[in-house]
Amino acid sequence: MNPTPPNADDVILRLYRTIESRRNADPEVSHTAKLFQKGTKKIAQKVGEEAVEVVIEAIRNNRKRLVDESADLMYHLLVLWADAHIEPHEIWDELSRRAGLSGIAEKASRDPDKDD
Repeated sequence: MNPTPPNADDVILRLYRTIESRRNADPEVSHTAKLFQKGTKKIAQKVGEEAVEVVIEAIRNNRKRLVDESADLMYHLLVLWADAHIEPHEIWDELSRRAGLSGIAEKASRDPDKDD
C-alpha cells in the first residue's frame, strides 16, 4: 500500500518559499542564490537544459531518470518564476482558466500580438 502522497500545492509552495528565502543568501553556500546572482538568462538556460533532459529520459522510457529530471525541471522553473516575481497561484489561476477549454480553442483565444 502506498502512503498518502503530500499535497502537490503544499510541496510546491514550500519549495517556492525556500527558493525566495535564498534570493539574497550567500552564493558560496546556496545553489539557488548562485542562480539568482547569475541572472535571468542563466536561470532560463537551466530551465531549457532540464527540459531537454526530461525529453531525453521520456524517449528512453527511463522512468526513474524521468522522475529525477522532472524534479530538476520543476525546481529550476520555480527559480525562474521567483526571479520574475511570479507567484505559483498565478500559474494555477491560468491553468484553472483554461480548464475545460480545448487546447485549440484556448490557443485561438489568445491575443495574436502577444508573444507565444
